[in-house]
Amino acid sequence: MIFRTTPAPRRQLRRVRTTTALRPLRHRLDPARVEEIPFRAADGVRLGLTRVDPGESGRPAVLLLHGHTASADMFLLPETRNLVDSLLDDGYEPWLLDWRGSCRLPYNETGQRYTYDDVALYDIPAAVSHIRERIGDRPLFVVAHCIGSLTLSLSMTAGLVPGLAGVVSQGVFLTPKLAGRTSLRMSVAGELLKSRIDHIPVDFRKVGLWSKYTPLFALASRKADCPDPTCQMLHNSAWGSGASLFVHENVSEATHDRLAELLGPAPLWILPHLRRIELARSVVRWHETDGRYRSLPRNALDAAGRIDTPVLLLAGSENGLWLDSQKLCHEVLAHRQPQLDVRYTEIPGYGHLDTFLGRGAALDVFGHILDFLGERQ
Repeated sequence: MIFRTTPAPRRQLRRVRTTTALRPLRHRLDPARVEEIPFRAADGVRLGLTRVDPGESGRPAVLLLHGHTASADMFLLPETRNLVDSLLDDGYEPWLLDWRGSCRLPYNETGQRYTYDDVALYDIPAAVSHIRERIGDRPLFVVAHCIGSLTLSLSMTAGLVPGLAGVVSQGVFLTPKLAGRTSLRMSVAGELLKSRIDHIPVDFRKVGLWSKYTPLFALASRKADCPDPTCQMLHNSAWGSGASLFVHENVSEATHDRLAELLGPAPLWILPHLRRIELARSVVRWHETDGRYRSLPRNALDAAGRIDTPVLLLAGSENGLWLDSQKLCHEVLAHRQPQLDVRYTEIPGYGHLDTFLGRGAALDVFGHILDFLGERQ
């Protein structure tokens, strides 16, 4: 007798976004005012550049740089008064760059790998150049968050973005400083996990319970007060590093529900560069022998004398990721480069991301940014 067997159903492969098309921005602005500009870096990588029409010509421009795994969405939150709203009302023309670490793009999960050298050498200078072609002689400011600020410091000390009217750096600039346990976890995780996974997701709904990522979510849930897995991964663990990205009570319910949209997967293959930066307590170049990166300084702190613009170092007093990096940066620059125009402002009761995502950021944070910009027009 011949037995007929039914083959086991094939396991469906996880769908991974491979197109370089940008995910649409969410905002409450008139769509006619939001100009999405086709944009590529000098090495051919597709990026995102967005201009918000202020309704009047001749306004100073402000380029906004997000952190790694975030996106331009963090400056356009429709559920609260956001930074773009404040800039428009105060007489500025906002420009938003989605550099290659944006969660609106697929590069953190698939495609060509990169280092922060690429962001400093290609992404930021290309965006600044394009904006200047459009605005002419008008002042151009930059407001940068986290890794966007860190890579900007490398561009600035390389002399690739001269003549900015002023820079606001949030969270970290030239002197990155992580907690000891965060640094240790980054090193251990990078070694233990690199053969199994290449990124750490934040949305548990996309990976499911029976996935190789489940132990990471379980670890992030330890001693967590919030039951949401995405919040646990970000607030309680910062992608498994043991750090915290925001003060929980500062984030509204609507923003909390969007965390998986506002922050994407963290690539593990970037850890060696980040680890080298953290050990040096400075922004250092990754590529030593590749001539394409020769224009970047080996150590940005050693080249800080090339900074030719006023800088506001901004940080929350409860920053659970970069700790007092900005205060340290101010002290080091005051000692080593006293001729620079650098000031430090600490925001009481704020962490890292909530300086932009917080429900009260428009009242507690943005005023410091607007005052700094206004003094330098």
